[in-house]
Amino acid sequence: MSKKNESHSKDFKSLNEWLCYLETIHTTEIDLGLSRISQVAKRLQIDLSFACVITVAGTNGKGTTCAFLENALLGETVNSEGTHDLIQKVAVYSSPHIEHFNERLRINKCDIDDQSLIIAFKQIEFARAEISLSYYEYTTLAAFIVLMAVKPDVIILEVGLGGRLDATNIIDADVAVITSIDLDHQAFLGNDRESIGFEKAGIMRANQHIIIGD
Repeated sequence: MSKKNESHSKDFKSLNEWLCYLETIHTTEIDLGLSRISQVAKRLQIDLSFACVITVAGTNGKGTTCAFLENALLGETVNSEGTHDLIQKVAVYSSPHIEHFNERLRINKCDIDDQSLIIAFKQIEFARAEISLSYYEYTTLAAFIVLMAVKPDVIILEVGLGGRLDATNIIDADVAVITSIDLDHQAFLGNDRESIGFEKAGIMRANQHIIIGD
């Protein structure tokens, strides 16, 4: 790790300072691709296999779908024996936020605290070394680190842009949900619904439950 990275990881005391810093460290705001984040995730040993992961992509209705899933999962569920189990922890990662950055990660409907994010940012800064990460890649990794500490039963990941090359797609989800498809972010995803649908479908995996709402 460079001395510059080391000094940054020690100097920032507040979440706001960290977020201002993250806005300056990558040349492009939107930089799709999984190579950079995958390398850093490997160094950080990112692993969410302890939870059931649901990834939600699509043009319209992603946030609503995540909220419906969150509310349903926090209620009682029936297990294979016909008895009721209560899921203890449900996490939702989404972006962008409306008022406060902490809204991007909530556990049982409570926004994550500043200190958990700061601790995660310090770990990423140390691990990334020479690798440049976008704001979104950095903050997505931070969410994953926090989730590894909290260990919820279910994790709902809302895709930020597209799907195939979105930072959330470094995780192999147990369930893929694709809401309705429309023309959006055409400069990055393509000029027709078929091309855009292909990018959204990139969250799919073999032998996985897939729900398509279109």
